[in-house]
Amino acid sequence: MKGISRKHVSGKLKISRKKAVIGVAVILAAAIIFIIYGKKGKAADAKAQVSNTATVERQNIVSQLSASGSLEAKDSYNVTSLVEGEVISADFEEGDQVTKDQVLYQLDSSSMESEVKSAGNSLVRAQEDYEEALADYQEAVEKFSGNTYKSTETGYIKTLYIKDGDKVSGQTKIADIYNDKIMKLKVPFLSEEAVMIPQGGQVTVTLTDTGETIFGTVTSVANMDETVTGGRVVRYVYVQVDNPGGLTTSHTATVAYNDINCVEEGNFEASTETEMTGEDLDTTVEIQNLLVAEGDYINEGTALFQMTSNTADKLMRSYKNSMDQAQEQVETAENKVETTQDTYDNYTITAPISGKVIAKNVKEGEKISRNSSSDTTLAVIYDLSALTFEMSIDELDIQKVKTGQKVQITADAFEGETFTGTVTNVSLEGSYSNGVTNYPVTVTLDDAGDLLPGMNVDGTIILEQADNVLAIPVDALMRGNKVYVKDDGTATEEEKRGVPDGFRAVEVETGITSDSWVEIISGLSEGDQVYVDQSSKNSESTFMMMTPNMGGPGGGGGNSGGDRQGGPGGGR
Repeated sequence: MKGISRKHVSGKLKISRKKAVIGVAVILAAAIIFIIYGKKGKAADAKAQVSNTATVERQNIVSQLSASGSLEAKDSYNVTSLVEGEVISADFEEGDQVTKDQVLYQLDSSSMESEVKSAGNSLVRAQEDYEEALADYQEAVEKFSGNTYKSTETGYIKTLYIKDGDKVSGQTKIADIYNDKIMKLKVPFLSEEAVMIPQGGQVTVTLTDTGETIFGTVTSVANMDETVTGGRVVRYVYVQVDNPGGLTTSHTATVAYNDINCVEEGNFEASTETEMTGEDLDTTVEIQNLLVAEGDYINEGTALFQMTSNTADKLMRSYKNSMDQAQEQVETAENKVETTQDTYDNYTITAPISGKVIAKNVKEGEKISRNSSSDTTLAVIYDLSALTFEMSIDELDIQKVKTGQKVQITADAFEGETFTGTVTNVSLEGSYSNGVTNYPVTVTLDDAGDLLPGMNVDGTIILEQADNVLAIPVDALMRGNKVYVKDDGTATEEEKRGVPDGFRAVEVETGITSDSWVEIISGLSEGDQVYVDQSSKNSESTFMMMTPNMGGPGGGGGNSGGDRQGGPGGGR
């Protein structure tokens, strides 16, 4: 048992000595590495303090946004037809330059010509009906003013058929009217002599029973020949005389015009002997007050009775409704004329824009069917007076883009050449994709040169530009618009707190910023030395690069404070 125990102890001592040797070797190696790289690290730190600075100097700064797009014509149009028919002319070709409203296609429109004419005739009739209804309404306004019904005749009321409270309509008999203040006389003259008597001519009227003469006026001469006793061919002459008093329908008389005498005497008639009705009443009205009596002499327009207000209103509404309906018919006819004319005009297809014909798909003699008229593109026109393209700008930058900003443009097809353009539209209709909203910005080229629609281009929008201004690298600007300036020995403890050795913190006012430079408006002077944060360009410390497997978690400390996206590093 003791032998076994010694062997065991001896073996254990051997192992311990072996481990001890290895441990010493590791420690020596680590010491050597620390000594070697420690010296190099100090040298690197010293060098970093020299190289991590920049001088405040004057620069030209340009703030810009870039995006790609494909060129398009300023405007393009697919020419289609709204009607069907045979193409009877198409006097243009692909490649032609056409102007707005130039006739491109003429379709056979013979089927529409009769419809246009019919619509026009309907409008004329509707206008005539409206004018008549308007005249009736205006006449009714005057005729029934004061809610009164007025006489349509002149003469004596021989018999009155109405009283208070009666209802009167168009067929109601109102009164018999007799007027003998003016008497009429109808006498025959020989036909060959009658034609010599003018209408309106003055004649001498001789009463048969007394031989008394009075003067009369010819109101008309008949054009028809008639035969009287003795086979004489005559024409009747109609005469009107003022009743001097005493003339009745029982009296007869002869008539002479100059030396021409009638061949037979005639009987006097009263100028008016008629039955008056309410023929001009479109609705039934009720009599409130009767204003005349039998035996009264009335003139045309004399108020006969007063209507109740509600029936008078109803009467006037009937006239107005007729007028309004006639007006609606006119408007309907006008719309029909307009739509028919529009359809007729559609048979002539014109260029909607000025531009170049890119394609001509339908030729003279071909037919356009109604089924395909809405889909078939007859021709394609491009307005090549300018070219445009769209830049897609994300939501973080869109507020910086304004119409009128200049754009620098390059094209793959013209390597080495630069074109210019202008922002002509900033759309508010964004599109959402992958968590980001992008907005289309339209750019119009100032001079397209030899560029063509469809070519790919890159655009750079010049947001802001400042020439010959004080500037520092963007990595020299710290949070809170602070800059670390080379310490001239006058820095306060506050200015040194949290600042790399040899520097002090200064608050600055900034202007525009580019990818590399930021404008300094105040706080620094030309020639000042400022600290530049290299962590954004080199996220690993010197020690990490030289000994990548030696650091523990969160390694990477050094002059730059470690990688901004790594674990905790050394403080600044």
